[in-house]
Amino acid sequence: QVQLVESGGGLAQAGGSLRLSCAASGRTFSMYAMGWFRQAPGKEREFVARIRWSGGNTYYADSVKGRFTISRDGAKNTVYLQMSSLKPEDTAVYYCYALTRFGVDHYWGEGTQVTVSS
Repeated sequence: QVQLVESGGGLAQAGGSLRLSCAASGRTFSMYAMGWFRQAPGKEREFVARIRWSGGNTYYADSVKGRFTISRDGAKNTVYLQMSSLKPEDTAVYYCYALTRFGVDHYWGEGTQVTVSS
């Protein structure tokens, strides 16, 4: 089992920045990738960004490419999402997720609210 704890959500103005963190604990030795999804009110959960634990390859949704940066700290088992040039449409609950055992197992955090005002 892997436990995920997110932090860093909150309120920002359009054009501003926020940084989300997600700390993993438990059976992290088999970590394959970590990343973020988000879900806005009335919408389906959508992929935001992902980072491979080994090698650090990153992947982004087109909607956030160039504005968001995902990174990791292996020693702390923590993944970060630096969000810049925020837009009101970035308002959502952001969920951290982790893939272990080459993607066989997946885990979710409880989510953190990000609200961007215009």
